[in-house]
Amino acid sequence: MIADDMARFPRRDAAWSGKGRRMKPKIWMLGLGMCLAAGSAFAAKKEEVALKAQDRAGFTAEVATVRKQIAGGRYEYMTSSERATLDSNLNDMQALFDKYDTADKMDGNDKARLQTELDATNALLAKRDNNRVVCERAAPMGSLIPKTTCRTYGDMERDRRDSQKFLQDTQQVNQQRGG
Repeated sequence: MIADDMARFPRRDAAWSGKGRRMKPKIWMLGLGMCLAAGSAFAAKKEEVALKAQDRAGFTAEVATVRKQIAGGRYEYMTSSERATLDSNLNDMQALFDKYDTADKMDGNDKARLQTELDATNALLAKRDNNRVVCERAAPMGSLIPKTTCRTYGDMERDRRDSQKFLQDTQQVNQQRGG
């Protein structure tokens, strides 16, 4: 009977006897470590939202903070069309809070409208957040090996605007010289 089992299940027999292939403990630990590292690298980072909109008083305070940061702070690189969209969304949400006072008192349609406006507003603010980290993978000049460089959106936008200003100033000087 045992001989029949050994004939039908040779791998099992080899594993029982210690003669089969076994994963070495060091390789197994290395694989486990790599899986854990990869899992933590791709773990979703909880993004900070600017607006939560639960009640009228809290919403009014959040809006005042956001408007202050648009003027020359965290969201200073927002375009004029984005500001118009943001103002429209904030005014719509304020009208809902003026009508209901809290999100819990809203009916289903108005609660859905509030959530849609809130999501669009937070997405717009997250897009133009100066503290948002943007990583790019590119090969540096003179190399074929790509490197990952990470910078904040504010630094990138500041550098882009400084470069544009330098180019415009250089063109003006050349035009004044007649060249």
